Amino acid sequence: MLFSHKLIDWYRSGHRDLPWRRTSDPYKIWLSEIILQQTRVAQGLPYYEKFVAHYPTVAHLAAADEQEVLRDWQGLGYYSRARNLHHAAKQVMDMFGGVFPPDYTSLLKLKGVGVYSAAAIASLAFNQPHAVVDGNVYRVLARLFGIREAIDQPAGQRLFREKADALLDREQPGTYNQAIMEFGATLCTPQQPDCANCPFQGDCHAFKTREVTLLPVKAGKIKVRSRYLNYVLFQFEGGIYLKKRTAGDIWQGLYDPFCLEEPTLLETPQLLSRLHQVFGLGSGEMSVLDESADFRHILTHQRLHARFWLVQIFHNLQGNDLIFVEHSERDLFPVPRLITTYFKTIAAWLD
Repeated sequence: MLFSHKLIDWYRSGHRDLPWRRTSDPYKIWLSEIILQQTRVAQGLPYYEKFVAHYPTVAHLAAADEQEVLRDWQGLGYYSRARNLHHAAKQVMDMFGGVFPPDYTSLLKLKGVGVYSAAAIASLAFNQPHAVVDGNVYRVLARLFGIREAIDQPAGQRLFREKADALLDREQPGTYNQAIMEFGATLCTPQQPDCANCPFQGDCHAFKTREVTLLPVKAGKIKVRSRYLNYVLFQFEGGIYLKKRTAGDIWQGLYDPFCLEEPTLLETPQLLSRLHQVFGLGSGEMSVLDESADFRHILTHQRLHARFWLVQIFHNLQGNDLIFVEHSERDLFPVPRLITTYFKTIAAWLD
């Protein structure tokens, strides 16, 4: 039996019932693909349902305010995906007359849609013969066929794309692509794959050579740098002060409190001295209500260390692009997950 037929038979014998698998609407398939980039299905599913409810068509999404989209995305991380999603929706309206482009080449013109997403949408929505290659596919192919070329190098990526294209079932490319992604996500997993129930066990190179944990191969690890963020949440009368994060750094377009990024986390006397330098605040003009424990937040390329101070001030604060936000309107401003976590620890102070 052909590999593709055996894989599809496995898929049809029982797979996860997910809403984007019950539709051929390219808009909803596109939504699912963008949301699930670097996100587990269990985490992404509620966001998919939220976006479909809030923006039932691409026209609704294109017409939305970016801050509204970011707020709906809040907590999912990698916020450039949300900005690209919004931008691409506008492209569909402006460049394609509100109709989702029906071919691979046109799909690649959309912001945030790369070769993987374009192949997924083209095959799942339009039954076009384009093979998907993502982390799941790399892992399955590397293990089954003993491919040792590095998946993070151009030569290796080219080889895997060629292999994936050769294996693709051209009569049912959408089903095949769903099957191989499902296989990697649920059975041939990164850690502790279920080899005992694998229909390809007898043919799997990695299983026979005991190299399951060694494949796929990566040439090098991502360098991660540490950053130290000293946050000051100023509170005045019935609200707090936030600042919109600009381009060129993490969390673009979201809001967070005033931040002093230093070579290390500060102690309270150091912090108060810096606030005096920046804002001219003296001891009689502010009062430290709370100092947080240290937070650590891991991003793909960065390890964030953060400490928060809740500081009561006794007059309106000016400068540093801070805006005053009343407590009743705080939920209207999208903030990173790190800030949401901190807000929960001081909920009693913010009521």
